[in-house]
Amino acid sequence: MTVDEFRESVAGPEPPQELSIPLAALWWDARGDWTRAHGLVDELESIDGMAVHAYLHRKGGDASNADYWYQRAGRGFHREALAAEWAALVEGLSGSAPTEHPRT
Repeated sequence: MTVDEFRESVAGPEPPQELSIPLAALWWDARGDWTRAHGLVDELESIDGMAVHAYLHRKGGDASNADYWYQRAGRGFHREALAAEWAALVEGLSGSAPTEHPRT
């Protein structure tokens, strides 16, 4: 699934069944349901789950908690725009190719 296909799926009533738990959390986040998204990854002890957990805390305005989860996921605190981080997470977790060409 590409990032564009993932974005299109957000118009549906439920996330596609083939999504991993971290991707399903990002799906619910895109629908504006931070609480449901957080609930999916709150106790998920995987690198991918912790990365999404970090993103969600950052989005929720809890920078210190986000930093903790970024460290647990083995990542530095992301300072790029939230939308860019969301897209990068979807891209990385779905194994899809970038939807934009890199700037030269």
